[in-house]
Amino acid sequence: MSAPKSKDNTALEAYQTSYLSLSLSSGILSFDGAPYTLKSGRKSPYFFNAGLFNTGTKIDAVASCYASAIVNSGVQFDVLFGPAYKGIPLAACTALALSRDHGIDVGFCYNRKEAKTHGEGGTLVGAPLQGRVLVIDDVMTAGTAIGEAVSIIENAAKTNAAKGDAAAETKMVGIVIALDRQERATEESPESTVSMVQRRYGVPVVPVVTLADIITYIESLGGEDNEKAIQGMKEYRQKYGAQ
Repeated sequence: MSAPKSKDNTALEAYQTSYLSLSLSSGILSFDGAPYTLKSGRKSPYFFNAGLFNTGTKIDAVASCYASAIVNSGVQFDVLFGPAYKGIPLAACTALALSRDHGIDVGFCYNRKEAKTHGEGGTLVGAPLQGRVLVIDDVMTAGTAIGEAVSIIENAAKTNAAKGDAAAETKMVGIVIALDRQERATEESPESTVSMVQRRYGVPVVPVVTLADIITYIESLGGEDNEKAIQGMKEYRQKYGAQ
């Protein structure tokens, strides 16, 4: 399935504004408790908790934003894959949003952490994992989860090939995530985790929003408190930003 590519736009897209508005009003994006200590040990002036997309209304809105980001990217794909566990509801709801909002009807698939030994068996559930696979997940930290997803897709490719299904070459064609923090993966590397993953696997990583988008959105709101948040994010980007 091909998602039509929209025109280039340096301003925020409507779906990004909607996404950030929801994130801010729901406490998913927060500044009040800054600085926040990240897993990396860095002190961040903002925190993004995708785990709070936890109601029907929120996940519906988020899925619409994921779907719009996919369409806007122009990536061509046949099936969505949601790595267990957080990717499962995202893939299912994004498939629904693609159909409802854009008329793009594709299957979705996810994996079990442990293989099922009865019934249909195996580790994969949902649509066949074949063709051009678009991975749907929430955040990207060290890229470990993506490596696991790639292994699953590669194993599916081998299984499909063994069945003689040459017409359905199975490969990952892209990754969609909630946020690109646009910061260096390590103190030694000038690259972000997103850049490293793109270079390693040769596929695009499509974030719904980036740190730059967050700054643009908060700047549009005005207000003294927001100015302080913006200054903190810009200083953080100056210190840890990826090249």
